[in-house]
Amino acid sequence: MSTKEIETNAIKMVAAGKGILAADESDGTIKKRFDSINISSTEENRRSYRELLFTTKGVEEFISGVILFDETIRQSAKDGTPFPTLLAGLGILPGIKVDKGAKPLAGAPGETVTEGLDGLRDRLKEYYDLGARFTKWRGVINIGEGLPTPYAIETNTHALARYAALSQEASLVPIVEPEVLMDGSHSIETCYEASEATFKCIFEELSKQRVLLEGMILKPNMILSGKDCSSRAGVEEVAEQTLHCLKATVPDGVTGIAFLSGGQTDEEATAHLNAMNAAGPHPWELSFSYGRALQAPALKAWVGESDNVSNAQKVFYHRAKCNGAARSGSYSAEMEKEVAAA
Repeated sequence: MSTKEIETNAIKMVAAGKGILAADESDGTIKKRFDSINISSTEENRRSYRELLFTTKGVEEFISGVILFDETIRQSAKDGTPFPTLLAGLGILPGIKVDKGAKPLAGAPGETVTEGLDGLRDRLKEYYDLGARFTKWRGVINIGEGLPTPYAIETNTHALARYAALSQEASLVPIVEPEVLMDGSHSIETCYEASEATFKCIFEELSKQRVLLEGMILKPNMILSGKDCSSRAGVEEVAEQTLHCLKATVPDGVTGIAFLSGGQTDEEATAHLNAMNAAGPHPWELSFSYGRALQAPALKAWVGESDNVSNAQKVFYHRAKCNGAARSGSYSAEMEKEVAAA
């Protein structure tokens, strides 16, 4: 393990004004996204779409790292440049999703555990050699009647910590992603309770498994009302509750927190991050690691047509710029009009 390398890269990942693009959609997820614009999820279409994102002019101003999928880290741009090399040339750190997805947790109806620890040490070495400098693993926590159970929280956080320790051993920065889902009609208070229990447990496990806090990034959910809640909390309340939860659970030694968007609209995810940074300073950098909330407008603008690449890149750059501004609390709703006027 190169402690200096992982600490340096963790700092780069949450550099001022920048965040992480999650482009690690599994085969099933990217198919759903492509279905929504009526194009086939072929290897070439996936490659072309990722190249559109990665070659957007100026995107390195706001993107510090990109999480890749196993297929994508092995792909190249049209000119033959491997994607990890292309990104590194822009000063963007290539990363890799290493988990194998959430599967039903034995003895716990309605709950899951993320798999992928078997053979992980060897896969991490290969990914490092392919150019990856950080990793990602997602643990999923469901809210429901009697859920989450302590069993599901403990099982998922134990796996997250094992993954993190193995990543650091391989000189890779682990993104530790415990996601309390916003699916359901629960209140923001219920989300807070489930998130607080999960975040406390993850740091207990990370400590037990000797994970270096200065060489990791936390990727948590924000504290939100359920998607189907009849009275959803507003921006200021989300920011306040999220900061309160993090301050109660996350040690100051953690380099940065890069939120997932988790079902929020593009503009909601940006506004919530902005409100939290406007209330700073905080012990850690508060950044973003968004997938759909960064990509959705670009995907809609592209619809698989090469003639639309330029316009799709324009809207992707705009979304990245808005989130870059939210990193310092300087985003405003007025910024949303810029892309329409351009």
